[in-house]
Amino acid sequence: MALRPVQVNIKALDSLAVGRFWAEALGWSVYRPGVTTYVGPVGGPVWPDPVAVCVDVVPVPEAKTTTKNRVHLDLATTSAAHQAELVARLQDLGATPADVGQGDVPWTVLADPEGNEFCVLEPREIYRDTGPIAAVVVDCADPRAMARFWGEAVDWTLHEVTDDHAALRSAKGVGPYLEFLRAPDVKTVPDRVHLDLLPYPGDDKAAEVARLRALGATDLDVGQGDVPWTCLTDPEDHEFCVLAPS
Repeated sequence: MALRPVQVNIKALDSLAVGRFWAEALGWSVYRPGVTTYVGPVGGPVWPDPVAVCVDVVPVPEAKTTTKNRVHLDLATTSAAHQAELVARLQDLGATPADVGQGDVPWTVLADPEGNEFCVLEPREIYRDTGPIAAVVVDCADPRAMARFWGEAVDWTLHEVTDDHAALRSAKGVGPYLEFLRAPDVKTVPDRVHLDLLPYPGDDKAAEVARLRALGATDLDVGQGDVPWTCLTDPEDHEFCVLAPS
């Protein structure tokens, strides 16, 4: 049994506007399957995408607080010129510079139109084949412990683990990395951005959820009521959902 990350869930006041921003940012398309706005590679709505970890923007009534998100996206670039062009284009689309204490670094930190932070990375060889999303990055206190939990939770391969950083990627060697970065932040507000996981066809969702609980996940009630997905938190209190196969 195993689970796979299939999408990054972003909460927004205006889900369509934020979805359109991310579609332009990633060079993808916007689809409206229901109340959410799904952003995925061009060519028609394929779910789950066999390579990409897509974006699902969910409408909520609360605006983002000034607290920095504990989960963010890193965007890949192929050259210094591409990085500069992408930063300029994103700012034209409504992104704004963000100061998260990064200091003098070669990447650029921006926020989307509703304040969700993300990074536009300088060219890095490791991300040359990830697609537009280089990594989904999670702030945490203990990257080694997070790598243990998430390495068991999903069917991705552990590529690196140190006291300060851990990275996993699909065993097929495609799509973005899932990275855990040591940070001093602690959770003070509900997560604005989180991962959604999906069982493989034929796997038992209830059994997968039970397996996650045994690994250290905790049930989460966000007022979701009777829904086909299950809300959980990992051992450092990051929210995530296990979706029902469709």
